[in-house]
Amino acid sequence: MILELADIRIHPGQQAEFDLAIQRGIAEVISHAKGFHGYKVNKGIESPERYVLMIFWETLENHTIDFRESPAFTAWRAIVGPFFAGPPNVEHFSLLAKSA
Repeated sequence: MILELADIRIHPGQQAEFDLAIQRGIAEVISHAKGFHGYKVNKGIESPERYVLMIFWETLENHTIDFRESPAFTAWRAIVGPFFAGPPNVEHFSLLAKSA
């Protein structure tokens, strides 16, 4: 299992609209992608324009190739991209340890 972690900054004052857009984009686009295993979205408290999106993929290639190189990526960006203040910082992680 691979964790994709996207650190997203949006334009000020658009939190309510982005809250709906990111959930819509995940439900309508990302959740249908090959290798998708779930997600979490966290909103910043001290930085209300900051969001952390965590998506769980079966393999790294499910995200970097199967999704990113597909028309679904364009559809996803059409939904959430207009809110971005800059490109998200995206990295991938493998699990080292977890609680029971």
